[in-house]
Amino acid sequence: MLAKYPDIQQKVLQEWRVSQQIQSYCYYPNACNKRVSVSVCVQPVATPRPGVRYDRQDSPDYLTLNTQIEEARAESAALEARRSTLADKLARKERRREKKRRKHAGEHHADMAEAAVPLPSEGAAPPAPPAPAARAGGSDDDSDELRRRARDPPITFTDIDGAQEFSALQAALAGAGVALAGEEQQALAELDQYLVHGEGSWALGDDFLAFIGRLLGAESTEDVRVATLRCLAAMALRDDVSLLLHQDRRSHALMNYAQRVDRLPPGEQLALARALCNLFENVSSSEWLLYISEWDLDGQPISNIRVTTKVAVHATLGEDAELRDVGTALMYNMATKERLSAGRALRDLLPRHAKSKVFDDVSVELAMALLQLLGQAPAEEELFRAVAALARLAHHSQEVAQLVALVGPPPAAFRGTSPRCDEKIDLIMQKVK
Repeated sequence: MLAKYPDIQQKVLQEWRVSQQIQSYCYYPNACNKRVSVSVCVQPVATPRPGVRYDRQDSPDYLTLNTQIEEARAESAALEARRSTLADKLARKERRREKKRRKHAGEHHADMAEAAVPLPSEGAAPPAPPAPAARAGGSDDDSDELRRRARDPPITFTDIDGAQEFSALQAALAGAGVALAGEEQQALAELDQYLVHGEGSWALGDDFLAFIGRLLGAESTEDVRVATLRCLAAMALRDDVSLLLHQDRRSHALMNYAQRVDRLPPGEQLALARALCNLFENVSSSEWLLYISEWDLDGQPISNIRVTTKVAVHATLGEDAELRDVGTALMYNMATKERLSAGRALRDLLPRHAKSKVFDDVSVELAMALLQLLGQAPAEEELFRAVAALARLAHHSQEVAQLVALVGPPPAAFRGTSPRCDEKIDLIMQKVK
């Protein structure tokens, strides 16, 4: 073994000779003339062992391996940091999604409870306890709504593609030379995720509707506003769009714009009416359209249900045939909502200006517009929607039946148009008589 290391072999031999010369035999008088062997300790020399590095120059392979190990450790640390960042981002999105769900549930119940309920007078019997199903969370109301939708399905316009509408909005923005700020570019990217890539409403930020409000503002061009409304019509067909709509309770950007329907160009009127009509595709978004919470606009109190009514009446009585087609569909969707007849017996006992009386006012306003439409001798499809809506409105409010009898034209004059129209006319005449 030492033959492989001549330097070490020579050093070991020299130290061995020194140790031999130092060793001697000494006699100590006090040790009873015993001869003691005294040896000077010599520091042993380590024998080379495999795998142990000595003062030698590092080989290139060793340096390369060390470099690769350090690079792998750095990549692993970066990957772990990225994984942690993604996990935090997903957790934030999930918290935001859950917050929106809780907010939507709370606001929905608050709006359902907005109807004024008179306090029981002295000596009056206490109200009866709710039914077990009602105490369980209102499952009967949901099942009734689903049965109603199966009987009277909403009329929506589903021949619309979200990806194409998003591309049209991008082209309109580029053609108008609209410069988007950083947050607005982020909102546009969120719209791309929602419409094109099919992500949920959690992908839309809290300021998304503020971005939509700017696109619908007066500083935008008509092409940009129409493209924005068509994107909203495509979004309305999604079942989670109601989570986005509740953001509008802060700025009311959508409803403030819709309130100006009579001052909008015809193209915007049509796109707006179609967007509102498609919101009836899902129960939660259709309920949002009928909320009665009020806010002031130009000194006038308005609400979601009043704005929706204004759009429906304006579109139904419009001169453009396509706008009238969408308007009668929106009118039909509103009339078939059981929300309009909720608490009808209680509303009859309330004073004229009670907030829940708005349902009676809306029913009468819709009926007036439908009677005007009947005076124009509409086509069969529009006639069916009109008499079907009148039949439902007469069920919702007693004032509608009185209005039909007083104002006219009499629905019976349209018998024989089609069997389905005759069926709805019979329902109207039962209420009128």
